[in-house]
Amino acid sequence: MALELRQELRLTQQLIMTPQLQMAIKLLQLNRLELMDMIQHELEVNPTLEEFQDVSAEDPSDQPVETPPDDTDKLSTKEVKIEEKILDNIDWSNYIEEYNSPGRISFETEGKDSPKFETFISRRPSLTDHLLWQLVMMIQTPEEEKIGCLIIGNLNKDGYLDISIEDLAEASNSTPEKVEAFLSRMQTFDPIGICARDIRECLLIQANHFNLDNSIVTDIVQNHLKHLENKNYRAISRALKVSIESVISAVKVIKGLEPRPGRQFSDEEPQYITPDIYVHEFDNDFTIMLNDDGLPKLRMNAFYKNAISRNKEVSAKARDYIQDKLRSAAWLIRSIHQRQKTIFKVMESIVKFQREFFEKGVEHLKPMVLRDVAQDINMHESTISRVTTNKYTYTPQGIFELKYFFNSSINRIHGGVIASTSVQGKIKQIIESENPKKPYSDSKIAEFLKKENINIARRTVAKYRDILKVLPSNKRKQF
Repeated sequence: MALELRQELRLTQQLIMTPQLQMAIKLLQLNRLELMDMIQHELEVNPTLEEFQDVSAEDPSDQPVETPPDDTDKLSTKEVKIEEKILDNIDWSNYIEEYNSPGRISFETEGKDSPKFETFISRRPSLTDHLLWQLVMMIQTPEEEKIGCLIIGNLNKDGYLDISIEDLAEASNSTPEKVEAFLSRMQTFDPIGICARDIRECLLIQANHFNLDNSIVTDIVQNHLKHLENKNYRAISRALKVSIESVISAVKVIKGLEPRPGRQFSDEEPQYITPDIYVHEFDNDFTIMLNDDGLPKLRMNAFYKNAISRNKEVSAKARDYIQDKLRSAAWLIRSIHQRQKTIFKVMESIVKFQREFFEKGVEHLKPMVLRDVAQDINMHESTISRVTTNKYTYTPQGIFELKYFFNSSINRIHGGVIASTSVQGKIKQIIESENPKKPYSDSKIAEFLKKENINIARRTVAKYRDILKVLPSNKRKQF
């Protein structure tokens, strides 16, 4: 078979995403804070894009009111003059002694090299700083300083030691006995329980600090942590040969101990959610408002538009650059407006489908998928998915992610369907109403749901319970 070159004409269809289309898709899946960052970046790199503020019309009530001339102004008034004369018979020596402040008067001037107070930033002390401050007051030799710094440097965020004694001894060029002895001294640092190697040692350190040595508390922590985790108090009572009341009292003391001593020095800041959309109830209807607070209002710079339209001395290279930036700015403004309109349409459709949820609560949430909203507003499901990603809405029932309103359906026994989120809410209500001494099992919860015309298996109840972060019945039991 011979190899040869030949031309061939073929007609095919191919989807090509232009940069403008890519920008529109990217804007759809950004939340409000990410959109603000993106707009700020565009303002920095695109000189033809500028931010402007709406200047509202001045309120006539703010204008100064002219008062009619008064006839009394025409009357001439005589100028009053106050003449002061210094008396010659004042004893100035007694005056200075009486009113002058005693002592030396000093003036403080700020030097050029002195620190500025406005440059200081307040921050919470970290766990490492807190422990190093205590270490400095205890060390006596350079070897102890090296061992202590290695121990502090190998603590995790909960305050536990993540390295073995042998590795610490090798890294510090010391013996395991010295490292073990110095670690025991550091375990007396604040917070109590720091530098422990596991949960058992952490709890024992705290128990010894509170003078609970050789008590039921230390026996349970030392030998029966597994039974304590499973709340098998009767097994602990039989093993220690004490009454169940004594075990329960000791468990209450253990519950008061801190299993993660380093938690109080955590530098994790809470992340507050800013809703992208507000849904308010007004006159038995719901009003949708987009959250535009803080979003800059954009427009194209008139200087560059006039430069390429009137000035003929602009070079071809500069003209092409300005035109390219103007097109990018115009498409960005158009894409932002289109994004806001799309979000509004999607939220309007969600309110229409889930009206009972907004009026009555989570128990009345209906099953809904992306296809329902896509068909309602004549858009593709992928567009709806991008719009509802990382977007939050404020509703009369609380703040929810837009994805929350889309959930699977569960068939009822006598026909009809119910949303899986509503079933989770009913499971939570059943667990909250149970007797803490006799909590309901997953099978019992499934029986309660069948009485409410909801047919789900026990394993489904267990799955929903895990989603709700609720413990099994044997761990929810209280004595």
